[in-house]
Amino acid sequence: STNNSSSVTMGQDRGKYDFYIGLGLAISSSIFIGGSFLLKKKGLLRLARKGQCRAGQGGHAYLKEWLWWAGLLSMAAGEGANFAAYAFAPATLVTPLGALSVLVSAVLSSYFLTERLNLHGKLGCLLSILGSTTMVIHAPQEEEINSLDHMARKLVQPGFLVFATFVIIVALIFILVVGPRHGQTNIMVYITICSVIGALSVSCVKGLGIAIKEAIAGRSVVGNPLAWVLLLGLVACVSTQINYLNKALDIFNTSLVTPIYYVFFTTSVLSCSAILFKEWEHMATADVIGTLSGFLTIIVGIFLLHAFKDLSVSLSTLAVSIRKDERPGPAANGVATHGSYELLRNDSTDMNLEEREVGLPFDSLSRRNGDITAS
Repeated sequence: STNNSSSVTMGQDRGKYDFYIGLGLAISSSIFIGGSFLLKKKGLLRLARKGQCRAGQGGHAYLKEWLWWAGLLSMAAGEGANFAAYAFAPATLVTPLGALSVLVSAVLSSYFLTERLNLHGKLGCLLSILGSTTMVIHAPQEEEINSLDHMARKLVQPGFLVFATFVIIVALIFILVVGPRHGQTNIMVYITICSVIGALSVSCVKGLGIAIKEAIAGRSVVGNPLAWVLLLGLVACVSTQINYLNKALDIFNTSLVTPIYYVFFTTSVLSCSAILFKEWEHMATADVIGTLSGFLTIIVGIFLLHAFKDLSVSLSTLAVSIRKDERPGPAANGVATHGSYELLRNDSTDMNLEEREVGLPFDSLSRRNGDITAS
């Protein structure tokens, strides 16, 4: 019994270590990915100034721009850390922490792209941090998957098959039908493609993380066909995401693309994780409420961060507007009037105006008669 209790304690300690390792990797991933948006955008802007064929028009001149490659390498580092984070922590924790990449992107853009971070943006950053902290506290424990064989059984469950089929059909419709018609004018087209494909890419990443763990443990995974299927699926999904994310960034403002992409991508991943890994089944009611509240707080923070981006609002301007609102109303006999007195005064003023309007024809007639008499 002593050996069993010690093994359970060691397993719990290892689970805590894995959790914190995954958390650290997820945070570092957000930093790299947030910086990659800035570098890619600057590279695309340089190409636009040179008159090159833009990515939104089907061009691939960005492949010759070193800034774009720097952004790609930064994103690769971030995705690598993100990849490793999924192997240690549940997807419901790792994916929402991507909001920190939005925060990093906004702060860096305010310095290097002359995009000002106003009071709403600072409040949005604070809410994003608070929401991320809430999600970390209430993070769920996913169903334990120890082998690729177990992962294979998960992938052929009816719920996930229906979800994956739906995602592929939606992606194909948007790529082949909706994209050529509305991709240049509607920001949701390319972001939807990236988001729904991203749900499948996270599943592939999780499976490959399990394969790497098996390989480290000394088990043979090279001969397992599922490992290669997951690898090819990941390459296909990531390539599609990069292509259409480049188009969205080239056509639309970064301040719009980043938050919308985060919300849709995170929602897709949370749905996929709930279906595939059953993360929500073992959560207490308080943890479910805390996780959803943290996610909604992050969404509100991102909305504040970017929706009011063009407004020039700061603490100084807010203080000036408050002082203007606190100016006293019109005074009567040297004493400030109250709301009720103002209402009576307005009513009496309206009555006087009505009396004047009624008496106007007679007054004008008497004036005319007086003029005639005088003449």
